[in-house]
Amino acid sequence: MRNKLLIMPIIIKNGTIVNADNTFNSDIIIENGKIIKITNNIQAGAKDKLIDAKNKIIFPGAIDPHVHMHLPVFSGYSADDFYTGSIAALYGGTTTIIDFVTPQKGERLSTALKKRKKEAEKSLVNYSFHVSPVEWRDTLPQEIVEIIKQGCTSFKVYMAYKQSIGLDDDDLYKVMQTVAKTGALLTVHAELGDEIENLRNNFSKTGKTTAKYHPLSRPDYTEALAVKKVLQFAEETGCPLYIVHVSAKKSLKYIREAQKKGQKVFAETCPHYLLLDDSRYTTGFDHAAPFVLSPPLRKKEDNDALWEAIADETILTMGTDHCPFSVEMKRKGINDFRYIPNGAGGIEHRLELLYTYGVLQNKISINKFVDIITTQPAKIFGLYPQKGIIKEGADADIVLWNTEKEKTISVKNHHQNCDNNIYEGIYTKGAPEQVIINGKLILNKGEINTRFLGKFVKRYLK
Repeated sequence: MRNKLLIMPIIIKNGTIVNADNTFNSDIIIENGKIIKITNNIQAGAKDKLIDAKNKIIFPGAIDPHVHMHLPVFSGYSADDFYTGSIAALYGGTTTIIDFVTPQKGERLSTALKKRKKEAEKSLVNYSFHVSPVEWRDTLPQEIVEIIKQGCTSFKVYMAYKQSIGLDDDDLYKVMQTVAKTGALLTVHAELGDEIENLRNNFSKTGKTTAKYHPLSRPDYTEALAVKKVLQFAEETGCPLYIVHVSAKKSLKYIREAQKKGQKVFAETCPHYLLLDDSRYTTGFDHAAPFVLSPPLRKKEDNDALWEAIADETILTMGTDHCPFSVEMKRKGINDFRYIPNGAGGIEHRLELLYTYGVLQNKISINKFVDIITTQPAKIFGLYPQKGIIKEGADADIVLWNTEKEKTISVKNHHQNCDNNIYEGIYTKGAPEQVIINGKLILNKGEINTRFLGKFVKRYLK
């Protein structure tokens, strides 16, 4: 019923509109969830809601293509469900998330998708899903077609975690052949699962169980060689690829080579791989455990290489891999790093970090910023041009950005449902002032309107 409330038209005046390919000054009229007019000198009527965007940047609502809300692990669930996670998203300027559907073994993909959509109904932002085949079976080609018809046009496979959701090479190859035939996109967690398990178990057997052994058990070559392998499979099968959370300089070499050959391969990184490094693991357990995520944080040279890859467009998008766990949950692995749940939060901070350390440090332009955080995800995942651009006829998902707002990130001021934050103490400048979703003003100067819910967004093959 909350979405049935009467919505007055919104007029935004005096702002600077920033798209991926242009910047201009204009007013905007929003009605019935759409941008219906972009022109100058619009006059507001008595029934219009007027937003003065003077000195503000206006850009399309951000799309986070990689989040994990309400993720089940061996010891419980991640700290954010779709409601609390969407609150953090709103404070960060994200209006659409793409989460994941991970079926149980033997469960049909469509059954798992139905359950996941039910869990997401409490989200305040729009949502879609990547769906994961976790095993091969003869019905899978038909199931994948069914999922595409339901509006999820991307799939996710794991080369790690083979004891639970990961695929061995033969099954991975079959899935890639199947996805290629449909024209859908396959997203890939690229790590050599068998090699990592050997390293983890060998460390454990020799008493090397503290958190500092987490990155040592997942060295950069385990990512890079997995990237090399899956790119070879993609070339042979003709399967389009999207490689998630690229963290290692060595991986970029193989991605660039594939792109230069004309393979359809996209690469994503995350803010923590740009701004943090593996020195975080050398502290005591409670300080190190929040940074246990996979792939792990790398070295400063990897940070620099990823910034360069953004500049030369080897990497086109930035997700967050948002999946925070409480200190109590992390302490499940205090005696053995293998039992620390992997993941950290970030959905609230993606835009402010990229703006502060990308735009304001002249690593990227403001237009490139918009391209990374919304336009490219929209294009790659079948949401463009309804999302990812401010134009007449597009969905009215819009962020009004205050370029002067300063803060220091802390558990004391963040909005994710978690008692730790990997960006604790990091300064940012720039933040959302207002966020509009589906034509409704949801975030207004720090206050969230919870009367309206996000919606499942169908995506389409290009």
